[in-house]
Amino acid sequence: MATPTPPAYDDKSIKLLQGIDHVRKRPAMYIGGTDGAGYHHLLWEIVDNSVDEAMNGHATTVQVVLHADGRSATVTDNGRGIPVGKHATGRSTLEVVLTELGAGGKFDNTSYKASGGLHGVGSSVVNALSEELIATVKRDGGEWRQAYRRGKPRAEVERIGDARGSGTSIRFRPDGEIFGGLGFDPETVRERLEVSAYVHRGLRILFKDEGRGASEEFKAEGGIRDYVGALCKKNARAPMMQPFWFEKETPVEGGTIKFEVALAWTDANRELFASFANGIPTGGGGTHEAGTRDAVTKALRTYIDTHELCPRGLVLTADDIREGLVAVTSVFLPEPQFQGQTKDKLNNPEIKSPIEGAIRTALEQFLNTNRTIADVVVTRVIQAARARLASRTAEDQVRRKSVVNNRLNLPGKLSDCSSSDPTKGELFIVEGDSAGGSAKQGRDRETQAILPLRGKVLNAEQATLSKVLENQELSNIVSALGTGISKDFDGSRLRYHKVILLMDADSDGHHITTLLLTFFYRYLPQLIDGGWLYIAQPPLFRIDVGQQTWWARDEADRDRILKRLPPRAQPEITRFKGLGEMSAKMLFDTTLDPKRRRLLQVTIPDGQRVATEQTIVDLMGKDAAPRFREIMEHSDEVEDVDV
Repeated sequence: MATPTPPAYDDKSIKLLQGIDHVRKRPAMYIGGTDGAGYHHLLWEIVDNSVDEAMNGHATTVQVVLHADGRSATVTDNGRGIPVGKHATGRSTLEVVLTELGAGGKFDNTSYKASGGLHGVGSSVVNALSEELIATVKRDGGEWRQAYRRGKPRAEVERIGDARGSGTSIRFRPDGEIFGGLGFDPETVRERLEVSAYVHRGLRILFKDEGRGASEEFKAEGGIRDYVGALCKKNARAPMMQPFWFEKETPVEGGTIKFEVALAWTDANRELFASFANGIPTGGGGTHEAGTRDAVTKALRTYIDTHELCPRGLVLTADDIREGLVAVTSVFLPEPQFQGQTKDKLNNPEIKSPIEGAIRTALEQFLNTNRTIADVVVTRVIQAARARLASRTAEDQVRRKSVVNNRLNLPGKLSDCSSSDPTKGELFIVEGDSAGGSAKQGRDRETQAILPLRGKVLNAEQATLSKVLENQELSNIVSALGTGISKDFDGSRLRYHKVILLMDADSDGHHITTLLLTFFYRYLPQLIDGGWLYIAQPPLFRIDVGQQTWWARDEADRDRILKRLPPRAQPEITRFKGLGEMSAKMLFDTTLDPKRRRLLQVTIPDGQRVATEQTIVDLMGKDAAPRFREIMEHSDEVEDVDV
């Protein structure tokens, strides 16, 4: 078989692609790709040019129109207008700007103090990759127009009439030969424009979608402070405070930078950072965002150390401090060093230190001035550290692999149900062996499992995790559930979709319920968030009148029943000392039967996570002062305490 002759590699093999020809051959080098993101990047380039005019004080309004075909758009501003006179090359300056790579007015600091378009390739790249582009300019009392096809002029720049004011309008349609059948996504465009309005405080941005016949105006007088609130709402995060905001202008090597930051802690378990450089979203972050991160971490550490707020033995990490934080950083600088033409990351090393130092000082002052807010944030940080520690220790010490059909390693005291369907299964955690015996006899064996506990369980808030895991009663609960705890928690392995705390209806029973709720909140919060944890409502009183019987869960319920009885009725009232006094049938009829029982679902309402954390720490923690204060404030209610 003959060996094929390799293609010749000689002088004729070397191709020289210049300007728009190279753009059309390798578009990904300029816009990142020819997918939907690249398609929209063309629009961002034109919008950013208009926003640059506003950023430098030459425009107040930017309008973006998506046309009815879904593939073309027009961007208009009331800025100075692209110059249309004769350039040094002998051609119109407008034509040079829109057809030559490296042509622009942003290579020095005379025409633009700060801008998002710096490389001089944005407009010309859009033109090269557009099937059609029409540029209309108003300036110097006239209106000029020039049309292009795939980056090449179709005619000379012509004056089409007189005009008042100034500005530039670019209408373009990306080339189907390069982008196929792609079009603009109105919601993507809308979101980008809304964010631009937040970043450029006071800028008026008009958006019109002809395809849907919709128009909208964006203008944010609060700037990125308002954007923090919008991010929290969009991501379903409940802020714990009004946003902290700081703005400063400071000299750096090569000029002056202006930056601002807005941030707030939320109830979420992850941080969320957004950053901008000269109005361009930097999704990859950069030195400006790194400065904010370090400033927040150092400011919180200083505040906590100064006021000695960290519990003994607890080590706070940067992730603990920033958990739940929503922060927006915006910087304007004369010579931003973006990573690539898509400008996803800012690389200027000289700005990190001044941004970090200024924000750190301002945030420390804010925390010391607003102690109530600071205490809420510190509580949030400590909660995050404890959760992280619990997760790490749990990974080392607890490797439960129980599944629905796996009956191995279940606690010996557990009287399991026969059903293997977790959606039907119910686990009753019962106070004492006596009550457990009645519950075992009276239960529905198909769906109801009983796990008796011995006495009052360990206070999980005052014990190390190793002590919690060594506690037999709490360990039995984890084993029975089959899920593991903390990061090991797997809801798909939960053996019962109703976990019900069944305690006596007296003060001791309430105390045990509180101890168990503390354990679940601290180490198995997923049960609460999943809606799987309940508290049973057994009766404290039985009221008999002749052949009729009523059950009352407490004194108030008893009094309501008595008031409804006939005047001459002679009720016989029985107060139960505990669930163990009830017969198996009585316990089923009043507390276990799904048709007649009353259950309270344990939930944490939206916006109440911080308050819940503070309550657990105050009432169940090692520091007795908050409990003493609570007792003193409510001492007048002592007559209502069940002793």
